[in-house]
Amino acid sequence: MKLCYLLYAIANEILMFLRSSKKYSNDVYLQEPIGIDKEGNEVTLEDKIADEKNPIEDQVNLKIQVRMLKDKMKKTLRGREMTVIELRYGLNAQDEVTQREIADMLGISRSYVKRLRYSKYFL
Repeated sequence: MKLCYLLYAIANEILMFLRSSKKYSNDVYLQEPIGIDKEGNEVTLEDKIADEKNPIEDQVNLKIQVRMLKDKMKKTLRGREMTVIELRYGLNAQDEVTQREIADMLGISRSYVKRLRYSKYFL
């Protein structure tokens, strides 16, 4: 009887140690709850990755394409051209801005904004 209790106590201590050390490790488990949805159901990382509306592969591909586009823009565009394109298309986590708003911000005409936007680089 004492041996059974001793084995149970040791097993319990091992489990408690593993659970407490898990908090300090960098391991991430797909089935581990990360939050609760609107209906009160637990949400796991696996649920978020498997989101059919916005697949993770599409998100990664889009980020890669945006990074490549930004690199090409940095090599090609200068000064105002870069500013106009970034503002007009909402790059760098900004909202899209109209040509009129860009013209007002930069103190130039709307037609000049349009020329910068459709400059030789985009023909």
